[in-house]
Amino acid sequence: MAAKRLPEIAGSASSADIGAQYFTIRNPAFRSFLDQYAGRESYGEWSGIFRFQGADNVWQQLRPAERFVGIPRMTAITRALSTSLEIKAGIRIQSLDQGTGGLWRLTDTDGGVHDGFDAVLLTPPPAQTEELLKASRLDSLANDLNIRISRLQACWTVVVRFPTGTGTDISGYMPNSRLLHWAGNNSSKPGREDEGEWWVLHGDPDWSDANTETDPEEVRRQLLDEFLSISGITAEPSETLLHRWLYARPRARTGPGHLWFDDHRIGIMGDWLEGGRVEGAFNSADGLVRRLESLGLVPAPQPDAEVQS
Repeated sequence: MAAKRLPEIAGSASSADIGAQYFTIRNPAFRSFLDQYAGRESYGEWSGIFRFQGADNVWQQLRPAERFVGIPRMTAITRALSTSLEIKAGIRIQSLDQGTGGLWRLTDTDGGVHDGFDAVLLTPPPAQTEELLKASRLDSLANDLNIRISRLQACWTVVVRFPTGTGTDISGYMPNSRLLHWAGNNSSKPGREDEGEWWVLHGDPDWSDANTETDPEEVRRQLLDEFLSISGITAEPSETLLHRWLYARPRARTGPGHLWFDDHRIGIMGDWLEGGRVEGAFNSADGLVRRLESLGLVPAPQPDAEVQS
């Protein structure tokens, strides 16, 4: 989940969700996790009209579902989850070394050493994870990772503002297009305070893959023109922002969930191991944690003690 601050003309507190547009909840444990650790106020339902085009290009209603978003932006959820955690930002680990007693030592790109770890859990995209494993002389793990998981596809994202609105009541489009995968009215999400309407456009995965090195202005033009064409919107756009995700969507719809290399005590997790989706990230991590609990590497949660009368 990611958000990008918008120009001041849209209001100082405004931002647009440039990554995951919304999430669904199929696993009851995911809802319980969010409510307990992020708080129910950090997210809410995005009610609206969502349409898609079939192969015949006829617009249809997207399947009814509860679609949730962070409030006032998607990153509100991750910020809430990290409140009680000790997080060290701006540090890039370049190698892992397993020393005496099996404890892990991590060395960062500035030469700093972080040691004394029983296990290492990795969450970067597969390309960076593979690179780190090879730099740590763990080629067998890197090769196993390369065989067992799906590669991630790129995604070009354009954020565009319509200062006087668009005149449409549609909140999201999924067109039958070789260029455009999704177009969503970010300003229609709950808790947003924007001037005008900001829309987020996501390029088709195959098209984005083929155009990762295309001139950004050309990408911007093609995606915006495609959106205006398929939506029939005639309003004049003003500001636009552009972002390129090199690693966005897994090709495969399914995956192993997580990876655990017991001999090395290295675990790998991420939404890309669970077929994508925000909930997939939770399911991947939850599955790995359950495995670590069974191995005695992390304590299992204890039920609340009964109150003695």
